[in-house]
Amino acid sequence: MPNEEEIIWLDATAQAELVRNKEISASELLECVIARIEKVNPTINAVIRTMYDEARGGVEVSETDGPFAGIPFLLKDVIATYEGVPMTFGAERFKDYIPNHHSELVKRYRNAGLNILGKTNVPELGFSSTTEPKFFGPTRNPWDTERMTGGSSGGAAAAVAAGMVPMAHGSDTGGSIRIPASCCGVFGFKPTRGRNPLGPDFGDAMGGFLCEHALTRSVRDSAALLDATAGPSIGDPYMPPPKTGSYLDDVSTKPRKLRIALMTKPSHDYCAEAAIKTAKLCEELGHEVEEAAPKLDLRSLGRDFMTIFSSSAAWTADYLMQGQEEKLKPEDFEPNTWALLEWGWKNSASDFMLAQTNLQKIARDAAQFFETYDILLSPTLGEPPLLLGTLDPTPEKPLAGTFRAGKFIPFTSLANVTGQPAMSMPLHWNEDGLPIGVQFQGRFGDEATLFQLAGQLEEASPWVGRRPEIA
Repeated sequence: MPNEEEIIWLDATAQAELVRNKEISASELLECVIARIEKVNPTINAVIRTMYDEARGGVEVSETDGPFAGIPFLLKDVIATYEGVPMTFGAERFKDYIPNHHSELVKRYRNAGLNILGKTNVPELGFSSTTEPKFFGPTRNPWDTERMTGGSSGGAAAAVAAGMVPMAHGSDTGGSIRIPASCCGVFGFKPTRGRNPLGPDFGDAMGGFLCEHALTRSVRDSAALLDATAGPSIGDPYMPPPKTGSYLDDVSTKPRKLRIALMTKPSHDYCAEAAIKTAKLCEELGHEVEEAAPKLDLRSLGRDFMTIFSSSAAWTADYLMQGQEEKLKPEDFEPNTWALLEWGWKNSASDFMLAQTNLQKIARDAAQFFETYDILLSPTLGEPPLLLGTLDPTPEKPLAGTFRAGKFIPFTSLANVTGQPAMSMPLHWNEDGLPIGVQFQGRFGDEATLFQLAGQLEEASPWVGRRPEIA
């Protein structure tokens, strides 16, 4: 049997095999993971709430069945409700919010055998591309603790990168799975709109931008987890094309010759170089690559995206305040959050609907681009992981960091607007030892081709041996 150090760096599929073969019990694996969290978390602050008692009590249930029977798992502290456990959305104002039910996705995680043992850090209300909430403090990048993990699933990405758990729940509204995946050197996959359920509380959340899945150590873990969770639930407003087989099988299936479009602007040299090197690797694997990008009005996209984004922030706060007579005040939130809320509250219903109409037109234009190309390849981010504090507000400009983030994350939001699947792969590290992710966006409903290509690239350029130098 592998020793404890080896076990924590296995992916979830390999850990589950150990449990199935009784080489280690689910209880022993859980204690191994708890010890790792207790050792590493004080340094990086990825886990902000532990659920050790719940996890220890759930071991017998978790190890009975499911593809991930007995595997410890972390939930992001937004959206995915766990009955009886506070969900703060990273905000002190909502520290007493306690859901009275499991979300549908959490039910499916539990049915897959996952044993949930904690919650991961998020920016306040989840509306930032860096995970530095004042309430819980910043999550630090395991590769360089002076740098950010990205957001909003920054705690989840850091936990996986630091060897706490092999995979963790994430959600994605403008890149919130893929941004931290790139920053932390892990695999991040955003499924097609509607592939995973948001119920019972949410359906059309944030103009259709929001989806949930996970950050993982391996491609096969992401595929197997999506196999376990994908599919509509009662009343879902979106119905993507049904999958035709197993995503896990896709990972080991060689893709057909793909026509790949390469887009590198605007981005830092390191990030563009990573995408160009990946394009060359794709060519070596037999695919056709050419420089091309959807013809989009980026100014309009940014304006309309921010209308939806700010309105969604206001909606989140209003949703959490339902049934309360007390009014929200500026001192309840960080300055940038309050400014975003005020922006959202000022938007009219017509503003929201016009922005959504414009973005749906952009989605149709992008769909035409994918009639020609199978995949759009780009850097995940416009810059390497930034220093902590780079996106902080200033007294004069509370949204300074929000607008500064446009340079950092120019590539991720398109997939949220279109609803198409997209993934960030940890294929490169720069000369400073920082991970540089590469993004692939596929056709609506076609996760299969992305997983096929991801499996091929993971085999050709594996990252499993790369580990941050952290205690």
